[in-house]
Amino acid sequence: MGRGRQRGRSQRKHFKESRENVWKRPKSDPTVDDSGNTVPEKPTWEPILTDNPGFEEYYKEQGIVKPEEWDLFMEILRKPLPAAFRVNANSQFCDDIISILENDFVKSLQAEAIEGGELEAIKPLPWYPKNLAWHSNFSRKQIRKNKTLEKFHEFLKLENEVGNMTRQEAVSMVPPLFLDVHPDHFVLDMCAAPGSKTFQLLEIIHGASEPGTLPNGMVVANDVDFQRSNLLIHQTKRMCTANLIVTNHEGQQFPGCRLNKFRASVDGLSEDMPINQLSFDRVLCDVPCSGDGTLRKAPDIWRKWNSGMGNGLHSLQVILAMRGLSLLKVGGKMIYSTCSMNPVEDEAVVAEILRRCGDSVELVDVSDKLPELIRRPGLKTWKVRDKGLWFTSYKDVPQNRRGGVLVSMFPSGKNLKDLTETTPKNENASVDGCEDECKETDNSMVDATPDEPVVEVSDLPLERCMRIIPHDQNTGAFFIAVLRKVSPLPDFQEKPNPRKHSSTKNADSTEKSPVEEAVVTVDVEPVESAVEKVVEADSTNEKDVNSVEPEKKTAEGERITEAKEANSSSAGDKRKVPMQGKWKGFDPVVFLKDETVINGIKAFYGIDESFPLYGHLVARNTDTSSVKRIYYVSKSVKEVLQLNFTVGQQLKIASVGLKMFERQSAKEGSSCAFRLSSEGLPVILPYITKQVLYTPMADFKHLLQDKSIKFPDFVNKQLGQKVIDLAMGCCVVVLNDGEEPVKVDASTIAISCWRGKNSLGVMVTLADCQELLERLAERTPKTDDGSVNGSNGDSDVPQAMETA
Repeated sequence: MGRGRQRGRSQRKHFKESRENVWKRPKSDPTVDDSGNTVPEKPTWEPILTDNPGFEEYYKEQGIVKPEEWDLFMEILRKPLPAAFRVNANSQFCDDIISILENDFVKSLQAEAIEGGELEAIKPLPWYPKNLAWHSNFSRKQIRKNKTLEKFHEFLKLENEVGNMTRQEAVSMVPPLFLDVHPDHFVLDMCAAPGSKTFQLLEIIHGASEPGTLPNGMVVANDVDFQRSNLLIHQTKRMCTANLIVTNHEGQQFPGCRLNKFRASVDGLSEDMPINQLSFDRVLCDVPCSGDGTLRKAPDIWRKWNSGMGNGLHSLQVILAMRGLSLLKVGGKMIYSTCSMNPVEDEAVVAEILRRCGDSVELVDVSDKLPELIRRPGLKTWKVRDKGLWFTSYKDVPQNRRGGVLVSMFPSGKNLKDLTETTPKNENASVDGCEDECKETDNSMVDATPDEPVVEVSDLPLERCMRIIPHDQNTGAFFIAVLRKVSPLPDFQEKPNPRKHSSTKNADSTEKSPVEEAVVTVDVEPVESAVEKVVEADSTNEKDVNSVEPEKKTAEGERITEAKEANSSSAGDKRKVPMQGKWKGFDPVVFLKDETVINGIKAFYGIDESFPLYGHLVARNTDTSSVKRIYYVSKSVKEVLQLNFTVGQQLKIASVGLKMFERQSAKEGSSCAFRLSSEGLPVILPYITKQVLYTPMADFKHLLQDKSIKFPDFVNKQLGQKVIDLAMGCCVVVLNDGEEPVKVDASTIAISCWRGKNSLGVMVTLADCQELLERLAERTPKTDDGSVNGSNGDSDVPQAMETA
C-alpha cells in the first residue's frame, strides 16, 4: 500500500497541471526577418492531441461500453465539455432567475445554437428536480470568447458571485441527489473542495427553513489540502449558512471526537452532552481519483494518462471509504463516487468495502431513482493492468509485482490460498492433504482452458453501482455507489486504520486541560493528499485553484491565520503539554461569553429575546477586545463545538458558522462597536426592532445606484428625517412601499447601511448592488415619477464600508 501511495504522490504535478483549461491557443513570440522587421505571426496553434493508445486499449479491454458504441464514445470524449450551472434553490430570486433563463436566454441564444449545429442553446437537465440545473450547448471557452454570448456570460458571472447560481459540471451534481439528505441530518463531505457538492448539500439542509429559522441539521465539509480549503470556504461563503463547519484533515484520519464518559465524569465535565461522539446520518465520500472522467474539461490528461494512476490510488480510496463508513450512523447512507471510469478505482473499491464490512453494509439499488438520468450498471468482471501486462486473477501476478498490484483490485478479492482452494483442478493436479477428486468450483471463477488465465467474476451485487458515460447525455464521466450501514461494522473495522497512510500527528488525547482555553504546541503541518482531485475544478470561478495562496488569509479574514502568526511561538514554548487546543496555523474557535459586548449589540439593534444569541456566538480570538468578527452558529454546530472542546479540540477547524457582526472601524462615534454583516442579515432581520428604515422603491434604488444619499436628497423628504432620527452607526434599510412595517418573509429585500453624520451609505458589495438593481428593474415599471436625481456628493460613510 505504501508503494501505491508513493506512486499517487508522484502524479500530483500532473493533476495540478490538468486543471488548466488547455483548449486554447498558445501564445507564440513574434518573428523578425533579416532586416529587423517584425513578420506577422503565422497561426501556429494546433488542436491538442486527444489520442492515447494505452487509454483506448485499456478501456476496450475493460468493456465499459459495447464495441459498437466505441467510436461514438471516443468522438464525444474528444469534444470540449458543455458548460452547466445550477440555480440556488434557497435564493431569494430563484424563481426570477429561472424565468430569465426560460423566457430570455432560451430564445435570445437560439440563433447562435442553430449556427453551431445544436437544436437548443440552453435547456434544463431533465433529471434534476424543479428545473434548477441547466445544460448549455456551448463550452466554457465559447461562453467567454463569443461576443454574442457576452450578455449570457456576464449574467452567469454575476449570479455565481452573489450566490444565486453555481457553475458546476452536470455529473458532479448527481451524488447529492442520491444521498437522500433531510433537513435534520448531520452530513459529512469527506473530500469537499472546491465545494460545489457541499453547496448542494447545504441547499437541501436549508430547503424547508423559514426566514429567521435554522434547520436542525448541519454539514461538515472536510478537505486535506490547505490551499483548496480556502477555495472551499469561498464557495460555501456564498450560501450564508450557520450550519457549516469546514475542517482540514486527512479524510482517512477524520476524528470521531468520541467522549470518554468515565474520564468526563472524573474531570468534572458534563455527562449529559447532547452528543457524545461525532457521527453522521449521511456521508459523501467523493475520493481523489485519476480523473479520466474529466478528459473533456481537462484534455491534457490525454497525454499523461496511464493505467498506473488508478492502481496507485486504489488503497487510499478503500481506506477513505472505510473511514467514512465508520463515521456513519447505523441506518445511514454513504455515497462513494469518483470522476474516473477505471474499475480498479470504482467497482474494485466498492467490492473491497463490502468484503470488509460483511453483512453490516449493503449496496443500495437506486435504479428507480432519477429515471431520466441515463447510467450504466456497474461491472461484475474486469482486469488489472500493470507495467504493460494484464492480470485476470491475483494468482497470475508475479511476486515482484505484488507491491503495486493488490488482491483487492480483482473482482473476487481472494488471496492465493483462497484461489488455490476454489480453482478447479485437472486430473494431474495435486494439493498436499487433498485427494485427486475436484472440489466444487467457486462461482467467482469462469471456466478456462488450461492455457488460458482464469477470469474472475464478482459474486457481489455490483450491478447496483452506476457509471455515467459521456456520450449518453453529453456530459463528463462519473461513478457512483450508494451504501447503507445496516449494523455496526466488525470491531476491527470500526477502529481508525494505522497511520501508515498519514503524516499528521494525532490530536486525540484523554488528558484534560481547560476546555475552551487549551493550547497545542505540537506542530501539525498541513499535509497534501496523495493526489490532487481534478473533478469540478471549474465550479467556483474561472481561476485555477492553484492561484489560492495557502499562507494568506481567506476572504473571511480570521478563519485561517497567516503563516507569520502560526510560526510566532518561540522554541522555548514547546514544552510537553496535553495534545489539546488550537492547531498550528489556525485561529482558535471560542464561544463569545462577554456579556458587555453581547448586551451592547442586543440593545443597539433591539434584538428580540426570542433570538438565541448566548451560546451561539463564536469568535476566532480568545481576547474579546481584539475580536474583529463574530460568527453565529446553529444549535447543531454548537453541539459539535461543545463536544470538540470537551474531547480536546480534535477538529482542525478552518471556518465555522455565519459571519453575523463585524467590528466597525469608523472614527466617528457609534454606541455599538459592531455592525451587522450582510451575510448574517437574513437570519437576524426578523428579530431586529431598532435601527430599521422602511424605504420606498425610488429611494431604495437611489441608494443602490449612488451608494450613498445625503439626508436632504431623499426623494421622500419625510424619509430624510427618519434617517436623522436613527442612532449613528449601522442600520437596516428594508424595501417597503407601504406606510407601515410589514412582517419579514422570504420575499423581504433588505440591506445593511451606515448612518453617518450627513448621509446614508450602503454596506454591501458592488456585485450585490448590481444584482438587486437588475432584479428590481424587472419588478418595476419603466417610468417612475420619483426619478432618481443621483447625488454624488461627498459621503461620510467610512471608506472601508462602501464595498463592505
